[in-house]
Amino acid sequence: MALPSPSPRHRRQRGFTLIELMVVVVIIGILAAMVVPKILDRPDQARVTAARQDIAGLRQALQLYRLDHGAFPSMDQGLKVLVERPSTASNTDWRAYLDRLPDDPWKHPYHYLNPGIHGEIDIFSLGSDGQPDGEGVKADIGSWQQ
Repeated sequence: MALPSPSPRHRRQRGFTLIELMVVVVIIGILAAMVVPKILDRPDQARVTAARQDIAGLRQALQLYRLDHGAFPSMDQGLKVLVERPSTASNTDWRAYLDRLPDDPWKHPYHYLNPGIHGEIDIFSLGSDGQPDGEGVKADIGSWQQ
């Protein structure tokens, strides 16, 4: 007994047409265009958050310094007075406020102004480009934003 041959109509429905494949590829492309930028932005957001946390820690160390010495460090002393004894201080007159002075997440040193532009003191990072101002990831991140 012989099986009947499939009709021409059934033969065409065995696979996907080129148009169907193209529609799927376009949909995948649209989804990728929406999702990929959000995923790629995460490391930059993490660096900005890390910089803000570093600045908050530096500010707390500077507050302790001020409690002990009656004033914030001068511009000449800078932030390094938090980890290194200045030549003018005696051994009993000084203590370390931090184990080490951190760099910002882009491997640049943090900046310190006394008096500050935005407050009594300013501690800030110049962002990913290491240049003043900027937008987005290149924007300055400072103690005045906390």
